[in-house]
Amino acid sequence: MLEGVPSAVDGFGEWFVDLHVHIGRTLRGRPVKMAASAAMTLLAVLEEATQRKGLDVIGIVDAACTGVLEEVQELVDTGVLRPHSGGGLIFRDRTLLLTGAEIEVAGPEGGAAHFGVWLPGLGELREFSAWLAQRVTNPSLSSQRIRADAIELQEECRRLGGLFIIHHAFTPHKGLYGNCVAHMADMVDPDEVDAVELGLSADTDMADRISELQSFAFVSDSDAHSTGRIAREYNRFRIREPSFEEIRLALHSRDGRAVTGNYGLDPSLGKYHRTACPRCGTVASDPPPVTTCPVCGNSQVVMGVLDRLTQVADLDEPRHPPGRPPYVRQVPLSFIPGLGPKRRSALLKAFGSEMGVLHRASREALAEVVGEGLADLVIRAREGRLALRTGGGGRYGGVVV
Repeated sequence: MLEGVPSAVDGFGEWFVDLHVHIGRTLRGRPVKMAASAAMTLLAVLEEATQRKGLDVIGIVDAACTGVLEEVQELVDTGVLRPHSGGGLIFRDRTLLLTGAEIEVAGPEGGAAHFGVWLPGLGELREFSAWLAQRVTNPSLSSQRIRADAIELQEECRRLGGLFIIHHAFTPHKGLYGNCVAHMADMVDPDEVDAVELGLSADTDMADRISELQSFAFVSDSDAHSTGRIAREYNRFRIREPSFEEIRLALHSRDGRAVTGNYGLDPSLGKYHRTACPRCGTVASDPPPVTTCPVCGNSQVVMGVLDRLTQVADLDEPRHPPGRPPYVRQVPLSFIPGLGPKRRSALLKAFGSEMGVLHRASREALAEVVGEGLADLVIRAREGRLALRTGGGGRYGGVVV
């Protein structure tokens, strides 16, 4: 909620950003993202991001859908959202909303990938929504497959002054590397890519084994389909203030702006981290890449992100370019055993937001609210000292106590 504190010396601050959140239904009950919770309305998402999560910037990837676009305009008309001179919309004078769309594009040789297009203002969003409506089956629904290739999509994004992000790049379903091609240029124009989203089952060490990604910013976003999942992955940006143009500068490390931190799940918690067998349920533990089930021999497996990335990587070890920020592996509060809704609410009340719990609360202060045992688990989660069960095949990993 605009919590970053600008430096008195250089005018920069550090701000928390989640660029990939979905809408399940409009306030009038019309579906938007079919897989998202019906409770994920535009206002509910904005309130959750501001009040409970403590985000400074939130990106709604369904804003170009006709029903959501109508609601954005209504909130602007009533003063709940206010246009920012640098692009984006300010919610209740506290949190910056970035509006965009997630679009599915068929791969050149099969498969499909998701891409995010972000627009600086309502005028550009309306233009993009109208352009998109001529190329999808149902413009009221999110993540529709477009009747165009990725290059044409990038050209329209550039014409409108937008940002183009490769979503969950390595996942076996709808990921550019995971589902379509081994090299970015085989599907998109790399010069028109503003960032690469790691996805829940990958981190910087994994992605930086692909040398062609050296020049791209990495973002770690939640891809939230329910309010509780907002900010399960997020970023820290060094910018002067939250705005669309400041985010653009940070993604390209210009004029002192930068992405200074990626916060995300330990990749082993991601539901597609390792290859998994849908026949017998085995999640691979052998060295990657595993392409057939080691137990029943089934070749129709769900390829894991680590396994696929091992196939396409051209480096044995990660090679981080200068300025690559750290990837901070953490376990969201909702993953911690014994920390149910009642106790999470008590923590949020005591420390203001999930950011406050995860980044600022001391062990002693946590223990006063939830007791010694749970306080210890929160600190161990913060420090990456929890034992984890690996996820795969669409099932999340978990914490082993």
